[in-house]
This record gives sequence, structure tokens and C-alpha cells, in this order.
Amino acid sequence: MNENTIEGRNAVIEAFRSGKTIDKLYVQDGLKDGPVQTIIREAKKQDVFIHFVTKERLDEISSTGRHQGVIACAASYAYAEVGDILKAARDKNEPPFIILLDGVEDPYNLGAIIRTANQAGAHGVIIPKHRAVGLTASVARTSAGALNYTPVAKVTNIGNTIDDLKKEGLWFVCADMTGQRMYDLDLGGPIGLVIGSEGSGVSELVRKKCDFTAAIPMKGQIDSLNASVAAGILSYEIVRQRIFRAGGGSGAAVSGLLK
Repeated sequence: MNENTIEGRNAVIEAFRSGKTIDKLYVQDGLKDGPVQTIIREAKKQDVFIHFVTKERLDEISSTGRHQGVIACAASYAYAEVGDILKAARDKNEPPFIILLDGVEDPYNLGAIIRTANQAGAHGVIIPKHRAVGLTASVARTSAGALNYTPVAKVTNIGNTIDDLKKEGLWFVCADMTGQRMYDLDLGGPIGLVIGSEGSGVSELVRKKCDFTAAIPMKGQIDSLNASVAAGILSYEIVRQRIFRAGGGSGAAVSGLLK
């Protein structure tokens, strides 16, 4: 699978007990002996998503062939808390700019988005615990070092997190081709940018919680962009509007040139 897998019952138990950050746990369906139940209890304590799979599936994932019915996927980097991201904005005396990912599963997309977040001055990235890639070694490599500087928080529910962040004064915009043209939206204040999954985009439940829906103008024959490319384009529209706001101008003053 990748170099972040931990295989074998004793190794997985020790990984949990040592405090290692585990993204996912794969358990052979039907195993109910003591060590496996101990592993499952530890996973539930840490709210780790558990996949019950066939032995054949574990054999495919395994790189050693000695998984003993359990394989854990460990994170390459420790996760931050959402509060750490808000503190980063306060420490810089800037309105928060956070990128939230609704189900991005490709590690290269996640790594590229973290890299863009760092370059665009976002204070952090938030990802869900389930149905999404975590901080794997591939993500770390693709981020080109940005993971050392840009905090990534992992939450149980993106929708609930949006509700909590609205109480902190953030507005939310999600990327969707059916929305308003991004140049016509005011994105210069405290903002959360929501990017959806590679296949289905932003989920309906999350979209309904957003204040704006932003469409990226496209002239080609296909109707969608790669998730990391969409994140980059919208992030730099936010940067553009913040520059104009800081300089006393208006982002709308330039929008007429971009029609």
C-alpha cells in the first residue's frame, strides 16, 4: 500500500498505545479473538475509521504478507486542531483564511492543495476523518515541505465544523460550476473555501451550509477542473481581493476586465 502501513497485531496495538496518529484501520471480517478486539477498542477510542474487509483484500494491501488480519495506516505528520488554525490567523493579525476539503481522496491532490494553501497565505487546511485521504507520505512529498508550515486539522464532520467556524465570524464559499462567477463575489473577509471530492464535488449537505457558491469561468469543452487546480484558482482570487482591500481599492474594480 505505502510506507505508512503497520502490519501485525502486536505492532498495531503498540502503535495505538504509543500515541501514533492512525488514519485508518483495516480488519479481516469475522476475526473476534482477544488481540483483534483490543485493537478495535483502541481504534474506537481514537475515533479511527475501521474498514472490515476480506482476507483477500488485506493480502492485496499488505506489503509483508504477515498482516495477521490487521493493517493500520499511520499519518506521516501529526494533525493540528481547528483552534490552532484560528490562532495562526490571530497571531498574524489577519482575517482567517481556511481551506476545507469535502472528501478529497487523491493524495497528490491533497499535497498540492496544502502547497497552494501555504503559498496563498491560508492559515490551515481542514479534512474529514472518513472517506478522504490522510497525511500519508505521498501527501507529504507532494506538498514540497508545506506540511512543515501549514497546519492540517482532521474533523469528524465538515458540516458541523462549518457551523462552529461561522460562530467565529467566517463566511463560506464552495466551488461549484452552477454558482456565481467568482469575480462577482466578495471573498475578501474571514473566509472558508470548500473544495469537493474529485468525482462528485461538494456534497449537498455541505453546499447548503455555504454562504456563496463560486463558479470558475471556463471556455473549454469539459465542465470541470482537477480539485487541486480549482483550489489554486479560487485561493488566488481570495488573495487578489485581500490585496485590493488592504490597498483601499475594490476587487470589483478589476472584475469588469475579466468578463
